[in-house]
Amino acid sequence: MGWLADETGLERRAANYVALTPLSHLQRAAHVFADEPALVYGQTRRSYAQYHDRCTRLASALAGMGVAPGDVVATLLPNIPAQAEAHFGVPACGAVLNTINIRLDVDTVAYIFDHGQAKVVLVDSEFLPLAEAAKERLQGAGPTLIEVPDTEAGHAASGRYTTYEDLIAHGATDFDWVMPEDEWESLALNYTSGTTGRPKGVVYHHRGAYLMTMGTVVSWRLQLRPVYLTIVPLFHCNGWNHTWMMPVLGGTVVCCRNTTAEAIYNAIADEGVTHFGGAPIVLNMIVNAKDTERRAFDHTVEVFTAGAPPAPATLEKIERLGFHVTQVYGLTETYGHVTECLWKGDSWDELDQQGRAAIKARQGVAFPMMDHITVMDADMQQVPMNGSDQGEIVMRGNSVMKGYLKNPEATEEAFAGGYFHSGDIAIQHPDGYIQIADRAKDIIISGGENISSVEVEGVLMGHPDVNLAAVVAKPDEKWGEVPCAFVELKEGADVDEASLIAFARQTLAGFKTPKAVVFCELPKTSTGKIQKFELRKSFAGGVEGDLEPWMKTLW
Repeated sequence: MGWLADETGLERRAANYVALTPLSHLQRAAHVFADEPALVYGQTRRSYAQYHDRCTRLASALAGMGVAPGDVVATLLPNIPAQAEAHFGVPACGAVLNTINIRLDVDTVAYIFDHGQAKVVLVDSEFLPLAEAAKERLQGAGPTLIEVPDTEAGHAASGRYTTYEDLIAHGATDFDWVMPEDEWESLALNYTSGTTGRPKGVVYHHRGAYLMTMGTVVSWRLQLRPVYLTIVPLFHCNGWNHTWMMPVLGGTVVCCRNTTAEAIYNAIADEGVTHFGGAPIVLNMIVNAKDTERRAFDHTVEVFTAGAPPAPATLEKIERLGFHVTQVYGLTETYGHVTECLWKGDSWDELDQQGRAAIKARQGVAFPMMDHITVMDADMQQVPMNGSDQGEIVMRGNSVMKGYLKNPEATEEAFAGGYFHSGDIAIQHPDGYIQIADRAKDIIISGGENISSVEVEGVLMGHPDVNLAAVVAKPDEKWGEVPCAFVELKEGADVDEASLIAFARQTLAGFKTPKAVVFCELPKTSTGKIQKFELRKSFAGGVEGDLEPWMKTLW
């Protein structure tokens, strides 16, 4: 074994081993980038020294309230500075951060309060009624509510609770951050969407978040002092970990409370935004913005997009406007994005715009902090990389969750065979690039033929009058099920069901072409994902079933 067989004296020491944690990024930035801009929100401007000081005082104040290491502190906040500060201040006192989706119903929020056992909740004034109603459903006292008035949005304090600024004011500026002794310690608790039952609590560790931030720097080709716009909600995979990442580079986080095309264009023009992430719906919003909402800018804006695969037509249009889009892929269980469509350069540069857009819709290859991501069949065997055979995307690596809180059965199922199972059905091209065919539950089986809803949606999105499209299975006596398209049209559109079906038929095989089209406003999650499970409810009565009453209000 050579001379390394004798490792006498070669042990871990304070000087050569420090547990990885994203908290270290802000501690460094407070010195390296002390006077440089860290947070921007309307008229609010905070330097890195101020950012660090406020996070320190938040940690101190929470500890003073009795929050101990391992306790959970929750938030019900949009993308405002307090939410960014909570990402450092909460774990800096040793607590676990639980950012809760502000669009959830009262019953689900109450379940999360109870399941996560939050001791304190930071609540935006707008969402106090939601937090109060959820707390009333709990047995016992429930969490302590701290109100966060958003003065930039014109929200005054209710006067019923201690405010966030009062809490900060009572914190000590010399509080020693509680850094993890073991990087496997829990950092954050995030709940899945829960579309088929109660949401599951996904537990993140410090190591995974740290390596996610470093892997993103590499994959997004980031340089010093980027300006990042928070379109991805910080309650969704902790904003893909980007807020934890920005201090690495002395970047500026521009907070965006409400995502609109006007807000995005204004941030780019006024604040010099260079980067943001968002679902394909955000790309559509930018492409279809009115002239009065647009602002001129003279630099390229880098965009990570994830969620449902963006339609090639959308990618083709947005790049003409000055946005460079990279498709990424991930889940709540993987801290956000873990694959990217890494561009190959000259061979792909020579393609026409449509060909380039088609490739950019692929989910691609693993980020550098991941060990292995591939597509396997039901027997955990690699599928042929031929661009046609389908299997499930499975993965392993540092940015995979610890597991589901208080749910060992679901955890074991998710990690069966030594990989995390995504539930997403995909193909692999000969170069190894992964491309999602569909979620397993979204595959339509018509007369024994598999139909990818993603493929059909991509074709429909190529129609000039279509803003968004979602395709689900409609029960059918002859074929078992057939594709039905739910379509959201652009303002002033003039297209009917027959002409849209004919348009799709020009590209798709007959069995893949939608057999029905419903024009409506599509139900969406707060992160912009289309809620297909709601669309399926329209066929709850089976083949002869009528539309669900709530659906009738949409068209």
